[in-house]
Amino acid sequence: MSDRDPHDGYHQTRFSHVPGREQVWRVICRYLERYLPPRAAILDLGAGYCSFINQVRAAEKHALDVFPGFVAHAAPDVRTHVGTCWDLRAFSDGQLDVVFSSNLLEHLSRTEAHDTLSEVRRVLKPGGRFVIIQPNFRYCAREYFDDYTHQFVFSHVSLADLLASEGFRVDVVVPRFMPLTLKSRLPHWPWAVALYLRLPVRPLAKQMLLVATR
Repeated sequence: MSDRDPHDGYHQTRFSHVPGREQVWRVICRYLERYLPPRAAILDLGAGYCSFINQVRAAEKHALDVFPGFVAHAAPDVRTHVGTCWDLRAFSDGQLDVVFSSNLLEHLSRTEAHDTLSEVRRVLKPGGRFVIIQPNFRYCAREYFDDYTHQFVFSHVSLADLLASEGFRVDVVVPRFMPLTLKSRLPHWPWAVALYLRLPVRPLAKQMLLVATR
């Protein structure tokens, strides 16, 4: 049996680093800060290259990922945690103001997804927010399973219902938020991304944004 970490291959193929990723995420973070309280304690769940948590402005920044190599991408002010998203024992009840995830829940089994939401709700303060960017199956069904690690299917309707069933109040649902991947044909210049996020209709947008409150 090989002792090679399967995450290494995934990062080299489906989740390879894209030039300009950080600049794009800086603009996305400025957009998302309308949902983040000042001086927040934030956890980036399934942090990957730490593109969100490195760029967002917060008083306390945490990043968690199952892939140990992710810690090399974290900025000095980010506290890293290696582990699964459904086991947040490193955090106490009501410790965090915000939990953020991008392209995470579709990689989980149904049981893992339910356990993850339960843990997220536990670690959030009353009134704390769960901010989710996620492929919207309604608009990307053709490409959804091109990623061999996708397990769970979500539309903006089904994910909102799931969050509500787990005790969250769903405040924001944007069915078409961003393109499916940063490898899309859309320009990656920061000014172009900022302009794109201001459009009332966003071409090629196949990811959704949901904001839910504990």
